[in-house]
Amino acid sequence: MRNKRSTMTSGLFGGRNKCVQRMVLMALMTAISLTIFVVESLIPPVVPIVGVKLGLANMVTLFILLNGGWRPALAVLFARLVLSTIFVGQMMSFIFSLCGGLLAFAAMALLTRLMGGRPVWFISACGAVFHNIGQMVAAVAFLTPVVLAYLPYLLIAGCISGTLTGWLVDLFMKKMEPSGALSTVHTVLEGGHS
Repeated sequence: MRNKRSTMTSGLFGGRNKCVQRMVLMALMTAISLTIFVVESLIPPVVPIVGVKLGLANMVTLFILLNGGWRPALAVLFARLVLSTIFVGQMMSFIFSLCGGLLAFAAMALLTRLMGGRPVWFISACGAVFHNIGQMVAAVAFLTPVVLAYLPYLLIAGCISGTLTGWLVDLFMKKMEPSGALSTVHTVLEGGHS
C-alpha cells in the first residue's frame, strides 16, 4: 500500500504528469485569487473614494508572473476576471476589471522583463497605477469624463496599495524559497513553455 501511494505521489509531483501538474497548480492559483477577490469585495471600503481597493487578488497574478512567466499569469488573471464577474459582479464591472487588469498586467510583464523581476514592490505599484488608469479609460468611455476628477486620488491609492501588495508577494516568495517550493512552482509553470 505504501509503495502504491508513493508511486502515485511521485507520478503527480515527480514530473511524470507535467501537464496535469501545471493544470492543477493553475486551478489552485485561480481559486486562491478568486477567493481573495470575493473576500475583499465583502470588506467595507477603507477610504471613502469610489474604486479604491487594496487589490489583494492581484498578488496571485504578480506571483505567477514572477515565477511562471506571462502565459500562466495571464490565463489565471483572465479566469479570475470571468469567474469574479459570475460570482460577484455585473457586465460593467467585468469591462472595468478587464481594462484595468490587462493594462496592469502589460505594465507588470514589461517591467518584470526589463528589470528582472526586482524590485517586486515597484513592479506591483506600477501595476496598481496602470490598473487604475485602465479603469479610468473604461469609465470615460462608458460613463462620463467627470470621473477623471478621481484620477489623482486613485493614482496615490494605487501607489500605496501596489507597494503593500508587492511587499507581501516578495515576503511570501522569500518564505517559500528555503523549502524549495518556489523552485517547484517555477518548474511546473515554466514547464509548459520550454
